Amino acid sequence: MDRLKNLSRASKDNLITYAMVIVAFVVMQALASMHAISSSMIGLLVPITAYICLAISLNLVVGISGELSLGHAGFMSVGAFTGLVAAHILAPMVANDGLRLMLSMVVAGGFAALAGVLVGIPVMRLQGDYLAIVTLAFGEIIKNLLNNLYVGFDGALHFSMKDTTSLGMNGGKVLINGPQGAVGIDKLSTFTAGFLLVLFTLFVVTNLVDSRSGRAIMAVRDNRIAAESVGIDTTKYRLMAFVVAAALAGMAGALYAMNFSSIVPKKFDFNTSILILVFVVLGGMGNIRGGIISAALLTILPEKLRFIGDFRMLIYAVVLICVMLFSNNAAVRMAIDGLRERFTRKDDDAALADDVKGGGAHA
Repeated sequence: MDRLKNLSRASKDNLITYAMVIVAFVVMQALASMHAISSSMIGLLVPITAYICLAISLNLVVGISGELSLGHAGFMSVGAFTGLVAAHILAPMVANDGLRLMLSMVVAGGFAALAGVLVGIPVMRLQGDYLAIVTLAFGEIIKNLLNNLYVGFDGALHFSMKDTTSLGMNGGKVLINGPQGAVGIDKLSTFTAGFLLVLFTLFVVTNLVDSRSGRAIMAVRDNRIAAESVGIDTTKYRLMAFVVAAALAGMAGALYAMNFSSIVPKKFDFNTSILILVFVVLGGMGNIRGGIISAALLTILPEKLRFIGDFRMLIYAVVLICVMLFSNNAAVRMAIDGLRERFTRKDDDAALADDVKGGGAHA
């Protein structure tokens, strides 16, 4: 207990976030085993974990680094399709589905990180609206490339930008079929795998934020000129956040894609990037726990409103507007900050009382 009391506020917040994720996983597993939730809700569990990972990773760029990226779905799509190809190639060599999924996600994260480096080197020299426009263009370029990409495997990989006949395969299987995407996917993703990926994403992002590099990233966000004046390489640290976020988005994309029997490039369009950005903004810029909650709620909400029919997206939009107005209300923020300070003061007073008692006993 004494060790917990001596932790910093950031460490306590991180522990609360981990505990929240673990409790949510245990509760949902228990409800699923007791058949207390619908099959449609069970089908949403893996997408929810994927979106949570995407929200956490984008928060690293938008909230922690202070950059506006509108192409996060592009990195997700790179990870999704490279992960699918890797999973098919690994099938004869790796019999265990969980291990094959893990290796595929690692490959997906590596390729997404490579895409992040290639895009980030020129993009990180920009800022503001220019950065947003370039990342938006990147997402659309990736989607259009995938719409014209044909990949087959017959013991060796074959690529074409024309059609399947141009692959020149001797038997084998077409893995990516242009605008039709990938079909016949091995559904390797599970809720447990998604939960572990969420924990891994949390571990990477929270440790990066609390590290020396994380402090440098936030220094660049707060005042770029001041950071440069004390010798911080602003491009390096902005690129670091961008590439780490891209890698995590790629891993989430692989998890998401292998939850379905088919996936098309159109799924990873501008609207998906905006949806992920909405998770981040609604949860609070730089607030990882808020991003997790908003990603889960906003993924469930449209499904729960399906009985309304055509009005469900209207209700969804109204809820978003109301939440944004509520969360940006000065009086509400002051009340929340007051409650937080009150609880923090109680903890500090209790710790001080314990110290005084301990000192008196020692005397």
